[in-house]
Amino acid sequence: MEYYKQIRQFVGNRPIILPGAVVILVNEREQILLQQRLNETWGLPGGLMDLGESLEDTARREFFEETGLTVGDLTLVGVFSGAQYHYTLSNGDEFYAVTTTYMAREATGELVMETAETRDLQYFDWHDLPETLGQVYRDSITAYLQNVSKR
Repeated sequence: MEYYKQIRQFVGNRPIILPGAVVILVNEREQILLQQRLNETWGLPGGLMDLGESLEDTARREFFEETGLTVGDLTLVGVFSGAQYHYTLSNGDEFYAVTTTYMAREATGELVMETAETRDLQYFDWHDLPETLGQVYRDSITAYLQNVSKR
């Protein structure tokens, strides 16, 4: 059972802090790979940390689970936390997300379009992102773009 589900057995719907990691995979055309989730929203592939994992381990595992790809070198983009990342799910569960964002330029394997958590995967130009892209993902991409422009 996933760690956050174990915690929920004790705290019910009360707010908890959930650490996780996402990856911005950039292709040779400088496009960003986004994942369409089952609820039709778009985001960066990634997910929640399990006990004993590092954040890099989390990023690599979740990215593989959601895309079928194994990412190469990871570069830290930033850590996103605070009141603006408070969420209440339809079942009443509340949480504050602490999202660590990495970027990668290399990935190996075969892109798997549909998984238990993925409806679609597409590369997007940074200036043409989907409307339903969540705030933490927009903030992550903005931080990545600001970092790139400083080079």
